[in-house]
Amino acid sequence: MRKSSSRFKTVCVFCGSSSGKRDSYRDAALELAQQLVSRRLDLVYGGGSIGLMGLVSHEVHRGGRRVLGIMPKMLMSKELTGETIGEVRAVADMHQRKAEMARHSDCFIALPGGYGTLEELLEVITWAQLGIHDKPVSLPT
Repeated sequence: MRKSSSRFKTVCVFCGSSSGKRDSYRDAALELAQQLVSRRLDLVYGGGSIGLMGLVSHEVHRGGRRVLGIMPKMLMSKELTGETIGEVRAVADMHQRKAEMARHSDCFIALPGGYGTLEELLEVITWAQLGIHDKPVSLPT
């Protein structure tokens, strides 16, 4: 794929800490990660090393792009198993996680996930509606 002259430098990806029940979820995560690398875009994500989060972060990091994970302290023992990828910053709680992810990104993409992913997505949509940010929010098809 050609490199784009995008105004975006860093993409925030919301996704699950599990891989889901369908191979298509994993395929979508890998495809997105490969697109980020080919377009020379950096990643901000929830910081987990497992599930779709781990898959996306590993692939983007392996492709030589910057990876920044934002992880609430209370989830570190649950969602960080094994080595961390890129830089992982510990924050106090889920609200601070979302605020930091938003602060460090130019746009948002949501992949399959659970209630946490849905909540993150709805919060950034609400922030856009309230004029807190004007960053694009996307759900890949």
